[in-house]
Amino acid sequence: MLVFKFGGASVKDASGIINLASVVKKYTENQLLIVVSAMGKTTNALEKLTRAYVDQTEDMHEIYDGIKQYHFDILQELFEPKHPVFDEIANTFVEIDWMIEDEPQDSYDFIYDQIVSIGEMVSTRIINAYLNKDGVKSQWVDVRSYIHTDNTYREGIVDWDKTKASISKDIPALLDKGIVVTQGFLGGTSENFTTTLGREGSDYSASIFAACLGAESVTTWKDVPGILNADPKFFTDTVKFDELSYSEAIEMTYYGASVIHPKTIKPLQNANIPLLVKPFNDPGAAGTIIKEDGVNQFTKPVIILKQNQVLLSISTKDYSFITEDHLSDIFGRFAQSQVKVNVMQTSALSFSVCFDLYEERFEKLLNDLQQDFKVKYNTGLTLITIRHHNATSLKELTEGKTILLEQMSRNTAQVVVR
Repeated sequence: MLVFKFGGASVKDASGIINLASVVKKYTENQLLIVVSAMGKTTNALEKLTRAYVDQTEDMHEIYDGIKQYHFDILQELFEPKHPVFDEIANTFVEIDWMIEDEPQDSYDFIYDQIVSIGEMVSTRIINAYLNKDGVKSQWVDVRSYIHTDNTYREGIVDWDKTKASISKDIPALLDKGIVVTQGFLGGTSENFTTTLGREGSDYSASIFAACLGAESVTTWKDVPGILNADPKFFTDTVKFDELSYSEAIEMTYYGASVIHPKTIKPLQNANIPLLVKPFNDPGAAGTIIKEDGVNQFTKPVIILKQNQVLLSISTKDYSFITEDHLSDIFGRFAQSQVKVNVMQTSALSFSVCFDLYEERFEKLLNDLQQDFKVKYNTGLTLITIRHHNATSLKELTEGKTILLEQMSRNTAQVVVR
């Protein structure tokens, strides 16, 4: 039994969906579950729509119409005009219509999950319809009935016992009948509201299904030849890893390597299921395999960039030392505001942290901290993480930049720069 995950770049247009079907056809002798992301940049567009709805801006309907038109243009390339999928997609978008008819009442994170999740609901319905049209027997499944989470919107925490029971009960019988197509990134609460599992969470969804079903492997199909030592959008001389160990992959994703969601590896490691990262435009290529005994060969340092960072420095109002009690209090406030720390540094009088900027969460955290501490911050920064660094790589990456914070260990260097 195999689990495949297709990212947004692999299904961004009609030719991508046709290519997906051609890849799937090579594996029809296997039981196969397919996890699919939203198409292309749909998640970004739906995030923009969410912001426009919450702020009640004039361009809200224009943004929404553009999202719908993008999907219907793809439908027109793939299906004859009266195919039932047109009504399915229109009915799926109605969930957004209902929400934006009224002024926003709920929290931003709740609204975000209900709107942004429609990207995956639409993409999987289109792909399931196309597979069946192309002679591949498949069945669409609503992941929200199988991956159960708590009510932590935008960062749903999986109830593993309940999730495993649901998946084990239904999915094996469906796989006996044909391919199963479902959504990445999403979960469902006990009140039947939608949650998301964190940005780029479709990889994590695939690993959840694989762990619960005892899959032979998970393959995530990407627009890169495998896992590279750096993002090819920013670096031209990248090298591909043929193999990685689970532990090295976890380290890379922890520091922000975007090719795999940080939570993906742990369920696979627990079940000893290998993860393959392969290029969707060259299905026969070897890609990268991540496994327990994977061999790590580093001919170049691993470089990870995280942009749109905040550097926040916290000190006491009476100039007393930052103690363990202060740190315990500060971390509690970070947890309550759902702000995750990327790097931190302590001195006698201050505690500095770097993290991703999510405006609502940052504003909540800032207001909370300012009640009891002095707070200074910078925004618009970049965090550079270098695994297996050397003096040359550090110098090249920081040249011409202002270094605001620097931290180094034997294997990892982290630098916050402007």
